[in-house]
Amino acid sequence: MKKQYTFETRMEVRDYECDIEGIVNNANYLHYIEHTRHRFLKTTGLSFAEMHSRGIDAVVARMNLQFKIPLRCDDEFISCLNLHQEGIRYVFEQDIYRASDEQLCFRAKVELVALVNGRLAKCEEYDHAFAPFLQTNEKP
Repeated sequence: MKKQYTFETRMEVRDYECDIEGIVNNANYLHYIEHTRHRFLKTTGLSFAEMHSRGIDAVVARMNLQFKIPLRCDDEFISCLNLHQEGIRYVFEQDIYRASDEQLCFRAKVELVALVNGRLAKCEEYDHAFAPFLQTNEKP
Protein backbone atom coordinates (compact mmCIF):
# COMPACT_ATOMS: atom_id res chain seq x y z
CA MET A 1 0.00 0.00 0.00
CA LYS A 2 1.20 3.49 -0.82
CA LYS A 3 2.63 5.78 1.83
CA GLN A 4 2.31 9.58 1.94
CA TYR A 5 4.24 11.57 -0.66
CA THR A 6 5.10 15.20 -1.32
CA PHE A 7 4.20 14.86 -5.00
CA GLU A 8 2.41 12.30 -7.19
CA THR A 9 1.68 12.15 -10.92
CA ARG A 10 0.03 9.57 -13.16
CA MET A 11 1.42 8.28 -16.43
CA GLU A 12 0.83 5.37 -18.79
CA VAL A 13 3.25 2.86 -20.29
CA ARG A 14 3.53 3.21 -24.06
CA ASP A 15 4.10 0.15 -26.24
CA TYR A 16 7.52 1.27 -27.50
CA GLU A 17 8.82 1.40 -23.91
CA CYS A 18 8.53 -2.38 -23.59
CA ASP A 19 11.15 -4.94 -24.50
CA ILE A 20 10.75 -8.31 -26.22
CA GLU A 21 9.54 -9.82 -22.92
CA GLY A 22 6.58 -7.42 -22.94
CA ILE A 23 7.74 -5.51 -19.87
CA VAL A 24 9.01 -1.95 -19.51
CA ASN A 25 12.68 -1.77 -20.39
CA ASN A 26 14.69 -0.84 -17.29
CA ALA A 27 16.03 2.41 -18.77
CA ASN A 28 12.51 3.82 -19.12
CA TYR A 29 12.05 3.91 -15.35
CA LEU A 30 14.77 6.56 -15.29
CA HIS A 31 12.75 8.61 -17.79
CA TYR A 32 9.64 8.23 -15.65
CA ILE A 33 11.29 9.43 -12.46
CA GLU A 34 13.07 12.29 -14.24
CA HIS A 35 9.79 13.45 -15.76
CA THR A 36 8.23 13.26 -12.29
CA ARG A 37 10.98 15.48 -10.86
CA HIS A 38 10.46 17.99 -13.69
CA ARG A 39 6.68 18.06 -13.08
CA PHE A 40 7.34 18.54 -9.37
CA LEU A 41 9.71 21.41 -10.13
CA LYS A 42 6.99 23.13 -12.17
CA THR A 43 4.64 22.99 -9.15
CA THR A 44 7.24 24.96 -7.18
CA GLY A 45 7.19 27.70 -9.81
CA LEU A 46 10.52 26.80 -11.42
CA SER A 47 11.23 25.48 -14.91
CA PHE A 48 14.12 23.09 -15.49
CA ALA A 49 14.69 24.59 -18.97
CA GLU A 50 14.50 28.18 -17.72
CA MET A 51 16.95 27.43 -14.89
CA HIS A 52 19.35 25.91 -17.43
CA SER A 53 19.14 29.04 -19.60
CA ARG A 54 20.32 31.00 -16.54
CA GLY A 55 23.31 28.69 -16.02
CA ILE A 56 21.76 26.67 -13.17
CA ASP A 57 21.59 22.90 -13.62
CA ALA A 58 20.46 20.20 -11.22
CA VAL A 59 22.47 17.10 -12.11
CA VAL A 60 22.29 13.55 -10.85
CA ALA A 61 25.22 12.69 -8.62
CA ARG A 62 24.12 9.22 -7.50
CA MET A 63 21.26 6.74 -7.93
CA ASN A 64 20.20 3.60 -6.15
CA LEU A 65 17.56 1.65 -8.09
CA GLN A 66 15.35 -1.26 -7.05
CA PHE A 67 13.17 -3.06 -9.59
CA LYS A 68 10.28 -4.79 -7.81
CA ILE A 69 7.57 -5.96 -10.25
CA PRO A 70 7.40 -5.07 -13.93
CA LEU A 71 5.08 -2.64 -15.60
CA ARG A 72 3.56 -3.76 -18.91
CA CYS A 73 2.14 -2.08 -22.00
CA ASP A 74 -0.84 0.19 -21.26
CA ASP A 75 -0.37 -0.04 -17.47
CA GLU A 76 -1.24 3.21 -15.77
CA PHE A 77 1.13 4.02 -12.95
CA ILE A 78 1.59 6.53 -10.17
CA SER A 79 5.02 8.08 -9.86
CA CYS A 80 5.65 9.56 -6.41
CA LEU A 81 8.40 11.44 -4.64
CA ASN A 82 9.55 12.75 -1.32
CA LEU A 83 12.44 15.14 -0.89
CA HIS A 84 15.01 15.91 1.75
CA GLN A 85 18.37 17.64 1.80
CA GLU A 86 21.76 16.39 2.93
CA GLY A 87 24.27 19.24 2.82
CA ILE A 88 24.18 20.57 -0.73
CA ARG A 89 22.55 17.39 -2.08
CA TYR A 90 18.84 17.18 -2.80
CA VAL A 91 17.74 13.61 -2.17
CA PHE A 92 14.62 12.38 -3.95
CA GLU A 93 13.04 9.16 -2.69
CA GLN A 94 10.95 8.05 -5.66
CA ASP A 95 8.49 5.17 -5.97
CA ILE A 96 6.39 3.94 -8.87
CA TYR A 97 3.17 2.02 -8.25
CA ARG A 98 0.95 0.20 -10.72
CA ALA A 99 -2.33 2.13 -10.49
CA SER A 100 -4.66 -0.86 -10.83
CA ASP A 101 -3.55 -2.50 -7.57
CA GLU A 102 -1.05 -0.04 -6.04
CA GLN A 103 1.72 -2.64 -6.17
CA LEU A 104 5.20 -1.15 -5.79
CA CYS A 105 7.03 -1.61 -9.11
CA PHE A 106 10.14 0.50 -8.73
CA ARG A 107 11.99 2.40 -6.03
CA ALA A 108 14.85 4.88 -6.44
CA LYS A 109 16.96 7.15 -4.31
CA VAL A 110 18.26 9.95 -6.51
CA GLU A 111 20.80 12.47 -5.27
CA LEU A 112 21.09 15.72 -7.18
CA VAL A 113 23.50 18.61 -6.84
CA ALA A 114 23.39 22.06 -8.40
CA LEU A 115 25.89 23.39 -10.88
CA VAL A 116 25.87 27.16 -11.16
CA ASN A 117 27.72 28.30 -14.28
CA GLY A 118 29.36 24.87 -14.42
CA ARG A 119 30.54 24.82 -10.79
CA LEU A 120 29.20 22.83 -7.86
CA ALA A 121 27.39 25.34 -5.67
CA LYS A 122 24.56 25.94 -3.26
CA CYS A 123 21.50 27.09 -5.22
CA GLU A 124 19.33 29.69 -3.51
CA GLU A 125 16.55 29.31 -6.11
CA TYR A 126 16.19 25.58 -5.49
CA ASP A 127 16.54 26.01 -1.73
CA HIS A 128 13.74 28.61 -1.74
CA ALA A 129 11.46 26.60 -4.05
CA PHE A 130 11.99 23.35 -2.13
CA ALA A 131 11.82 24.89 1.38
CA PRO A 132 8.17 23.89 2.01
CA PHE A 133 9.04 20.26 1.18
CA LEU A 134 12.53 19.84 2.64
CA GLN A 135 13.67 18.11 5.75
CA THR A 136 17.36 18.63 6.36
CA ASN A 137 19.32 15.51 7.27
CA GLU A 138 22.78 16.74 8.10
CA LYS A 139 25.48 14.08 8.17
CA PRO A 140 28.43 14.49 10.56
